[in-house]
Amino acid sequence: MFYWLMKYIVVGPVAKAIFRPWIIGAENIPQTGAAILASNHLSVADSIFLPLMIERQMSFLAKAEYFTGKGIKGWATKWFMRGTGQIPIDRSGGSASEAALNTALQVLGRDALLGIYPEGTRSPDGILYRGRTGIARMALEAKVPVVPVVMVDTDTMMPIGTNIPRVVRIGIVIGEPLDFSRYAGMENDRYILRSVTDEIMIALQQLGQQRYSDVYASSKRGRPAASDVVEPPFVDASASLPRTDSAPTAAS
Repeated sequence: MFYWLMKYIVVGPVAKAIFRPWIIGAENIPQTGAAILASNHLSVADSIFLPLMIERQMSFLAKAEYFTGKGIKGWATKWFMRGTGQIPIDRSGGSASEAALNTALQVLGRDALLGIYPEGTRSPDGILYRGRTGIARMALEAKVPVVPVVMVDTDTMMPIGTNIPRVVRIGIVIGEPLDFSRYAGMENDRYILRSVTDEIMIALQQLGQQRYSDVYASSKRGRPAASDVVEPPFVDASASLPRTDSAPTAAS
């Protein structure tokens, strides 16, 4: 109830009126059943606008720090995160990673939509980084499709380190679901998990035409040197990879 109140009365109408978000490919999201929405991650605003712009309710796995802040700001953040369907997870690794996986599987087991950022953290510079294999394990264990999602210009609207968003029109592009049923029963094979994850990242790169760097985003502290930026595996290295900086005319 609180989710729909936030979406249709409190947050949704105001956000849509100010930022005029556009969306392409919403029909690619399954109308029923569980699915993983795998998105690039440019801004904290990604977790707000994607749920606002699709019909079905969805949940994101969010870092636990969003739910443990102190004072009025901490309380407001926790209230907002829970109201928009965010689920706290511990990202410290080890047993915490297994707990995060189990939480995700519980969501998918309810035939719900689960949003995941395969890069594991926000991109520091708008480049698409190497995916973590947790998403592949979730998809194979839950036996669900993965829907690639590209957020456009949310980093321009709300760059890392800012608290007040700029009035910029942002967009969402949703690709066709990826079916990994051919790997049934192989969720413990690390080579299969890497292959599935790379396929998801290639789909994201081709959908959004972001530059790609085959290192983890968490390893970067600044903009990578030109020599660090590479094409995704199995993608023609001669392809042009400009960043999508404006809404397609078909979406206006």
